[in-house]
Amino acid sequence: MDFAGAYTPDHIKFLLEGFWVTIQVAFVSIILSFIIGGLVGIIRYAKVPVLSQILAMIVETVRNLPLLLIIFFTYFALPEIRIKLEIIPAAIVALTIFESAMLSEVIRSGLKSVDKGQMEAARSSGLSYVQALIHIILPQALRRMVPPIVSQFISLLKDTSLAVVISLPELTHHGQIIYGQSQKFLIPILILVALMYFVVNYSLSIVAQRLELKRT
Repeated sequence: MDFAGAYTPDHIKFLLEGFWVTIQVAFVSIILSFIIGGLVGIIRYAKVPVLSQILAMIVETVRNLPLLLIIFFTYFALPEIRIKLEIIPAAIVALTIFESAMLSEVIRSGLKSVDKGQMEAARSSGLSYVQALIHIILPQALRRMVPPIVSQFISLLKDTSLAVVISLPELTHHGQIIYGQSQKFLIPILILVALMYFVVNYSLSIVAQRLELKRT
């Protein structure tokens, strides 16, 4: 093991560049999946005729597929139907599809956890269904959903490493390039890569725990 040779300024900089790509891909995927997953979860909670059944089928299908397969599909299969995506957009699309399905279930479950009497009381006070959902149900549900949502975001950040199969220039990919230069770099680089993931994910988990404590 050559820690001194592995931890040169150039190698550290290269890893940080890959980690920045990881953060960017994860951030965009998180925003998109939260929006899409939120809409899907609300529609399924509201039981919109036909649409909620279609979305339920799509969600269950995606949730039971490996993320790696979805990544392969977006990058290698979509060009067959003339939809060609570059590496970073393909990774974002795949992660967004997968995470949207996961988050939609979190959000739907969070909404269902609110006592039905809350909706009935809101409706009896003159609010429409949508108004009651926005002003009464959602605020209560969000407080309960924050910890599991943060946990999903942590999973998504880690899942970006799977996009190494399509050569996404993220942290794991850059780590492979470095330890590919010498077998002596393998363990030092893997330790550093693991440490970078750990610092960010552990920080997010602490946030989730504190939010959970505040809720209780």
